[in-house]
Amino acid sequence: MTRMTLRQLLDHAAEHDYGVPAFSVTTMEQMIAVMDAARSVDAPVILQVGTKARAYAGDIMIESLFTAIEKMYPDVPMVVHQDHGNSQATCATALQHNFTSVMMDGSLGIDGKTPSDYEYNVSVTAQVSALAHWMGASVEGEIGVLGKLKDRSDSRLLTDPDQAVAFARATGVDALAIAMGTSHGAYKFDRKPDGEVLAMDLLEEIHRRLPDTHLVMHGSSSVPQELQDIMNKYGADIPQTWGVPIEEIQRGIRHGVRKVNIDTDNRMALVGQIRRVLQEDRREFDIRNLVKPGMEAITKLSRQRLEDFGTAGKGSKIKVISMADMAKRYQSGELAPKVRS
Repeated sequence: MTRMTLRQLLDHAAEHDYGVPAFSVTTMEQMIAVMDAARSVDAPVILQVGTKARAYAGDIMIESLFTAIEKMYPDVPMVVHQDHGNSQATCATALQHNFTSVMMDGSLGIDGKTPSDYEYNVSVTAQVSALAHWMGASVEGEIGVLGKLKDRSDSRLLTDPDQAVAFARATGVDALAIAMGTSHGAYKFDRKPDGEVLAMDLLEEIHRRLPDTHLVMHGSSSVPQELQDIMNKYGADIPQTWGVPIEEIQRGIRHGVRKVNIDTDNRMALVGQIRRVLQEDRREFDIRNLVKPGMEAITKLSRQRLEDFGTAGKGSKIKVISMADMAKRYQSGELAPKVRS
């Protein structure tokens, strides 16, 4: 059995001081490329699917793809994670389709766009935690509003440590995404980020207060210049942008970050190569010849992140625990969050 829960993987990461990239995937090609990278460096991996990806491919197809991937890569410990669930029902159906972990993003309303209030966030996240933990699955929550931080005076985009502690206690989440200046998409920062627009000190304080709740960095693609250049060379119009520097992610890993979400980097790696092939060989129409170079680019980038975050070499050291056994651990109270004053 290679499919495991997020909690077990992140507990192992905390014990052995490493982080785990969580790669957003939609297609077979992305999944295979990431799993090739994980196998090549003996790493566990998190494959995550958001609500838009589920709507695009359909739950039956997504579930079937993960079943096939599990059979193809029996030696790679794999978490199947629902990213940014917008309701209890979204998370419940993910669990019905054999996801081992779900994120209930109650920081936003059911439309996935409008910021919610704290009480709503606690209520829906606690409900999802109760259901998922009863099944032995893991839960990630989010507190704060993800977005570009222009300066530290914009408190809306910074998670309050006191509130983070209260939220973890009230919901029992296994992992907590916080707002610290990162954002989704390619256009994260207008310059290389410093302490004014990337609040790593805030992350460190929350980790001090919540040492056993695994922290998550969303919007943490590094948007390498090389990928921007390839996109633009072959017809894209990507304005100069900066992502989250690898050294800042590594700093976060030293202070409790165990899950690092990556989406934009692999999208650009794939699409950049498709653009290149189409322009360099205008007679090409075989979709396989368009996609294969992109898959190779994803594998290269994913392998690099697994090495950057210390994930490489850890796969064969993990003995996967069943969800039934994880459920017993939740029910005993063994996995309840611990808080420092």
